[in-house]
Formats: sequence, structure tokens, C-alpha cells
Amino acid sequence: MPKVSHATKAPHIPSATTPEAGSGGKSKGLTPADYLTRILNAKVYDVAKETPLDVAERLSARLNNTVLLKREDQQPVFSFKLRGAYNKMAHLSATQLKRGVICASAGNHAQGVALSARKLGTKAFIVMPVTTPQVKVDAVRGLGGEVVLHGESYSDAHTHAVLLEQKKGLTFVHPFDDPDVIAGQGTVAMEMLRQHQGPLDAVFVAIGGGGLVSGVANYIKAVRPEIKVIGVQMNDSNAMMQSVQAGKRLTLNDVGLFSDGTAVKLVGAETFRVANNLVDEYIEVDTDAVCAAIKDIFTDTRSIVEPAGALAVAAIKQYVAKNKVRGQTFGAILCGANMNFDRLRFVAERADVGEEREALFAVTLPEERGSFRRFVQLIGDLPGGPRNVTAFNYRMQDGLQANVFVGLTTQKDESPKLAKQFRKNNFDALDLTHDELAKDHVRHMVGGPNGQAGDERLLRFIFPERPGALLKFLTLMQPNWNISLFHYRNQGADYGRILVGIQVPKGDAKAFKAFLNALDYPYIDETESPVFRMFLKQS
Repeated sequence: MPKVSHATKAPHIPSATTPEAGSGGKSKGLTPADYLTRILNAKVYDVAKETPLDVAERLSARLNNTVLLKREDQQPVFSFKLRGAYNKMAHLSATQLKRGVICASAGNHAQGVALSARKLGTKAFIVMPVTTPQVKVDAVRGLGGEVVLHGESYSDAHTHAVLLEQKKGLTFVHPFDDPDVIAGQGTVAMEMLRQHQGPLDAVFVAIGGGGLVSGVANYIKAVRPEIKVIGVQMNDSNAMMQSVQAGKRLTLNDVGLFSDGTAVKLVGAETFRVANNLVDEYIEVDTDAVCAAIKDIFTDTRSIVEPAGALAVAAIKQYVAKNKVRGQTFGAILCGANMNFDRLRFVAERADVGEEREALFAVTLPEERGSFRRFVQLIGDLPGGPRNVTAFNYRMQDGLQANVFVGLTTQKDESPKLAKQFRKNNFDALDLTHDELAKDHVRHMVGGPNGQAGDERLLRFIFPERPGALLKFLTLMQPNWNISLFHYRNQGADYGRILVGIQVPKGDAKAFKAFLNALDYPYIDETESPVFRMFLKQS
């Protein structure tokens, strides 16, 4: 059984349900030798290019290990997806190409299929959810793809694509669960081992549906089996890890959307079989670690990758810290760079927390003369020398005490020690450095507890960024429930993080649960959060 490493405790969102019938297990299939032949004969270079394998000089020096970056962010469509899509389509018959191809995608795969179709002189139908940002729709149309907008989710788009496939006699180009697609992605590993023929201890690969890691693992294990293949997933989109642990494919109820390129609820049957047999280890990373990795990659390359493209680097940093290794050589596949510019605001904000260059605290001050000044002086006298204040929010709570939300520049692993110093100096302190409610919402809010908000429930939602999302929420609410708090921040993504306080009478608990099920937006109940009690709830 491959090893599984967890960066942090996974949030409540990605719970798994019953496995799909007939899926999972170590069924017989193509061997690494079979895939080696397919990879060596893959037809990808009519559209894809051999990307560089660059040394991340600054990151390598900091980690005391050599980090090699495979620059798939430099492909014509800024993602490795082009390789698998073209290889699949290049193996189609003349009759199939004449009829055309179809896929369901709102991201990198769509652009790969569209460009491949243009090169091969065939028509590509790309089914995308109506919620797809216009910039992505325009990118696919610009490559010659015929966009069909249908449904509100990828699942809706996929179902419609299957119907069109049958109706029009088209060939479906799967984003990951196809041997030709897997072989196309395997050319990434073929290039890496040709470009670096010296010692290579491990290659880190982001996993969504599993096409890339399957291709990479098949090639490496056929040619240089001593090299570890380490799969990387977000802690809120870990379908492959949960499936491997269970020994069968599992479907996640929901997935986190920050790393949209790896947000897959169900991995492929073939990709699960391959990964279950060949991947040596799995590592989970969280949002803050990925934001810090995006910054690390920018520092070394002056290029900005998308969250999925930074998963491998985030995992290398975690692997080195956990195993205390020095002098080893690691490869990281930067698998894509398709990110909305507006999302950089969120990435920059969370990068310092991910690198633990910023710590967040809730500190309770006694409402007495001089306590505020004494606390500020203490910040200046903390061990480790002068440090900058990155956030400071204060509101008097009552005549006895006040809660202060404070952010400080720090070094790695310092926040527990600083919280201890606050308490040692008679300031009760809570370390919020890894608290999502604090980081996403409370640090950006003003105001304080409301004595009128009885029976208040506090929930963090992920809303789709589309017209009507809020109206759906308000329409499904019962008219006797009152919204007592609402906080929204645009993240430059296809979704929004919303914090909502709702006054729900105790007798309506069953109706409230039915409301959440009908709404069908991912959420986390924060009613019992200490951050809520300290900053937003009346004592």
C-alpha cells in the first residue's frame, strides 16, 4: 500500500460516498512495458513542445536539496493537457476525424482538444457549463472549438456531451481515463529522464483525475523504477488518496475549488488501477501551502502558475521538512498556468501564511487604562527581534475586556511560541494562523457582537460566481429566518467565499437541514467556532 502523508487535517467538505459499481481493484490491464511502447510512439510534438527542466536555484538553496521544475506551463495552451488530447485524436481513423470530436471541459483540456482539432483539420465540440467565465469560453473559440454551453456544473456538461456524442456520431475525448491520453501525458516523464540523466530521487505529480500521474508512473517504473513517484492532492479534493486507502474508487460529495485543475470527484477506472499499483506515496497539501509555492516558483522563474501547477512544489517542501533530507534531487511538474489575474490578490494574501511568514492571533485585553499600550510594547519586545504588524483590528466588547485580532510577521513554527509569550504576560491568546474562518473573513470584517441576534447560526459557504446564486439562496430560505450577518469577498475565481449568519429558531432545525440540502452549496458550520464567539457573537 502506498504511503499517505497529510499536510493538515482535511476540512469537512470532501466526504466520500459509496463506490461506483464495478470500479476499483487491481484488475488486469496494460503493463508498464505496454505503456512504455505507447509513450515512445506517442504523437504529441505536432502541437506540443519539449519544455525545459529548470533548476529552481533559490528554492534549492533554501531546502538544501536540488529542485527541478518541469515547465509544462510553457506549452502553447499553458498546460500539459495538450499532449494527451492530441495523442488520442492523432490515433483516430480518418472516418472518426471527419465526423468530429467532443469533450466536456471548462479548463485546460478544452483548449488542448480545440487546438488539436485545428491541427488535425477536424471539428471539436466543447461542452462547457453556462457558469464558465467568458475568458475561458473566448479562449476555446479562439482556438477554433465550437462551444456548447449547457448546465450549471461539469456533471451537467458531461451528461450533455455524451448525448451529443451518440446523436452526432462524434468521438469522445476523455480528459484522463483513456490509454492514449495517459500515454500522451507520459511523454512528460520521457523528456524529464532524457533531460536529467543523473540521480533523481523522486518526481512529484499533481493528481486530479489521474491521467498525468498514470503516464508519468508507467514511464518511470518501466525505465528507472528506483525513482519514487509521489502523487500530490489538495486536502479538500483528494479522491485518488481516499480511493487508494479504500482499495476501490470512491466519489467525493464535494471538492474544494481553489485548485480547479485538480478538483475531481471521481478518478478514472484505468488511472486508479495504474496509480494504485505504481505510485509510491501520496501527499496532501492545503491552500496556504499552495499559495506559498506559487510565490516560490515566481521568485525563481518570474512566472505565475495556477494552483494545480504549484502542488508539486508545495509537496516537495513538505516532504523535505518531514523527512529531514539533504542533498537529494526532486522533480516537480508545473502542470499549468491558466489562472485569472484577479486571483493573484488572494494568492499573495495567503502566501505569507503558507510560508509561515505571518501569524494571526486573537488576544484578549482587559478594559483598563494602559492595557492597550502595554500590549503594543509587548509586540515590540517579543523574542526574535522587531517584527511588523500586518493586521490589527480592535473593538471594545464590554466594560471588562476587548478582543484584538492581530497579524505579525514571523519565522517558521513561531506562532505557538508567540501565543505562549502573550499568555505569559497575562494576555489570553488564541493562535488563528491556520483557522480558515479567521483568514477568509474575520480579518476583513468590521463591527462586533450583536445583542439582537438570537438563535444565530454561522456558516461558511462556497457560492458559484454566477447570476442568480444569491437569489437561489434567498428564495430557498424560510421567510421567518433572518440574515444577521453577510460577508463576501471576490477571489478572482469561479466561486465566492461567503460568510452568513442566520437566525433560525431551535424548532426549525429539521427545516434548516432540508434548506441546506436543497441549496446544495458546499458549506462548513462555524457556529461553535471560538473565532465566532470572540469577535462576532454576543457574550
